Amino acid sequence: MAGGGDSLRALLRAANALLQQRRYHAALAVIKGFRNGAVYGAKIRAPHALVMTFLFKSGSFREKLKSIAQATYTHSRNLAYFVFTYKGLLAAQSRLQGKKIPFHSFLAACIGGWLVFGDNNPINSQIIMYLLSRILFGLARLAVEKGYIPQPRQDPFPLLAALVWGTVLWLFEYHRDTLQPSLQSSMTYLYEDSEVWHDVSDFLVYNKRTDSK
Repeated sequence: MAGGGDSLRALLRAANALLQQRRYHAALAVIKGFRNGAVYGAKIRAPHALVMTFLFKSGSFREKLKSIAQATYTHSRNLAYFVFTYKGLLAAQSRLQGKKIPFHSFLAACIGGWLVFGDNNPINSQIIMYLLSRILFGLARLAVEKGYIPQPRQDPFPLLAALVWGTVLWLFEYHRDTLQPSLQSSMTYLYEDSEVWHDVSDFLVYNKRTDSK
């Protein structure tokens, strides 16, 4: 037992020594990026999938658990692959040109996005839409910082909120098929199911009655 413990400690010392080597930093950063992508993807997707599945999806308990596990795995895997690809391409470009420039990030992310998130499925679609909203906010702030557009005299957020809600409810009422299925489900629950009830049970306690009364 003592010999096994000594071997393990020696292995850990060797691993720690390797991790301190600056020449391997880029490669090790790619590996840790893969790890962080997998962990973060699981942390983000698992609770979201749990809530959305049990709120809006039908099926047996086992089918729901399988759906949650599949969504979590897909999100975790894709994010891990993307971080691995992005950081690997970033390191390769920097090594080839001898320095890091802003275009490297854009090109590496474009290639990673094409390869990893190019498949049009519900998970990738949600991630892209999440990023798109943040990009629009970021570009608007950048345009103000750079002086491309003037600093607003008043906070434009109330107007933005009005336009966003006005547009999404108009689309839901008259062009519903253009919205993502999960958003359709949420809005159906909020705006259509609230129009239907039969008694106190499905007015206050439940959304819909499950009996045949």
